[in-house]
Amino acid sequence: MTPSGDAGPHPGEDAYPAPVAAFVERFAADLTEAGMPRMPSRVFACLLVSRDGALSSADLAERLRISPAAVSGAVRYLSQVRMVSREREPGSRRERYRLLPDVWYEAIASRDTNLLRWVGTLKEGARTAGEDGPAGQRLAETAEFLQFLVDELRGVLERWRVRQAERGGA
Repeated sequence: MTPSGDAGPHPGEDAYPAPVAAFVERFAADLTEAGMPRMPSRVFACLLVSRDGALSSADLAERLRISPAAVSGAVRYLSQVRMVSREREPGSRRERYRLLPDVWYEAIASRDTNLLRWVGTLKEGARTAGEDGPAGQRLAETAEFLQFLVDELRGVLERWRVRQAERGGA
């Protein structure tokens, strides 16, 4: 930890202490294994261990030993999936990238839109393939399962909000 409480580099160093760097790479590997692209996984993990949950492009490039272009691409992806936001540093033209509040909640909640789109497409596919045939039945069952997930997910997210409120959180 730095004197400011950040798990980032110590003054005069250009990389994380070895244990923090190892964690960043391990968690990034877990995210990559789950389907997130490698660079966004690394940038996300790096932001996650930073003191304020926010770093500049230069800080990210330095800590991860990647190019500013790689940071830009990773941040573009993370912005699209609603995991980070861009903000200007006060009095500067430099941008900082910040984890969104309740990042996991928002990332999971935003999946509703995709799941519901898939439900509609699958139902249409079932009708097109013929609801009485094996393909139509398979498509209809998949749509039903995804609708079930959406319904259950909404309940889980609501229970999380209640739990957070009881703990004095968001």
